[in-house]
Amino acid sequence: MYILFVFSRTAFRPSVASPRTATAQDGVTVVVCARNELPNLIELLPLLNDQQYPAFEVLVMDDRSTDGTQSFLENDITALTNVRHIRIDREHEHVTPKKYALTIALKKALYPTVLLTDADCRPASTDWLTGMVAPLASSQKSLVLGFSPYEHQPGFLNLLIRSETLFTAVQYFSLALAGRPYMGVGRNLAYRTQIFFDNKGFYTHKNVVGGDDDLFVNEVATSTNTAVSLEPATFTWSKPKETWSEWRLQKRRHLNVGSYYKPGNKLRLGLLTGSHVLSWLLGLVIGLIILWYELSHHSFTPNEWLLLLSATSAFAFRLFAFWGIVGRISYRLSHTVHWGIMPFMDILLAVYYGVAGFLTLVSRRKKRLYWR
Repeated sequence: MYILFVFSRTAFRPSVASPRTATAQDGVTVVVCARNELPNLIELLPLLNDQQYPAFEVLVMDDRSTDGTQSFLENDITALTNVRHIRIDREHEHVTPKKYALTIALKKALYPTVLLTDADCRPASTDWLTGMVAPLASSQKSLVLGFSPYEHQPGFLNLLIRSETLFTAVQYFSLALAGRPYMGVGRNLAYRTQIFFDNKGFYTHKNVVGGDDDLFVNEVATSTNTAVSLEPATFTWSKPKETWSEWRLQKRRHLNVGSYYKPGNKLRLGLLTGSHVLSWLLGLVIGLIILWYELSHHSFTPNEWLLLLSATSAFAFRLFAFWGIVGRISYRLSHTVHWGIMPFMDILLAVYYGVAGFLTLVSRRKKRLYWR
């Protein structure tokens, strides 16, 4: 049901006007929070400065960097006329560092709309800004959910990261289009500053590590105020984690934040994840039953044949539906995962969700997490 009636909304949603012809709105403040990201800022800021939009600024929040970022921002960006920066010199006990940096950024923003990205992201085109804020032309819309795929690199870890990123986007785009928005990603997220201040910013989760994007969206997004951007020109590309330890730390933060979602969101996501894992467990059980019967030279009774045929048909139908619909979404989202390996991605995610869910239940260790 998720695949046919929810995911299909993203797969078959009509294309909208190209970013270059989209209506420009009021001025926009592009916000980049960075801590010790000097090499990334050197690459990113010229790309942001060159965005094609009539009125915008790029506001860099330098959060206690010690790698030369402060000197670079003070002395080397004079040619970047749209870029300015604010330095944060200390940590505050009442709020996590990134949420504090973002709160200050929104208070100091020159324009009533903000577009968030990270220092390690790269906009897909000079029309990124225009395309991301175009849905805000409607007075009803206050949030725009964007997509930030990871670069293709060799290796199994990279495939897992791209697969999980794609399927997460499939979920939050599709549920938003179905009138049930629940999250967005801070690597590519636009909203009006008014909605931030009307909802007291990050107040309800100010001490939760992470959640400056998805918990905020989870709290303020509604069926009427949220739009999505599926056009490739509006994507921001990111470099993926290259080691398993870095990736595990990132996933721990995400899993920790998910526990603070609204009950309805947790229920919908739990049903989706549970059905995904159980579908492949069903396939495994069918295979083991057939193997055992063959090895023991048993024959199936007519009722057993009917049950086996029904289960096999249900499994095959779901597999091909996933292959076709999620494969089409991947095609729309810059071929994040090749269509031909969708069945492998399907079982890979089932194993990942099963293991992640088990570890979440049994884990009792509490370690400090950092906003980066």
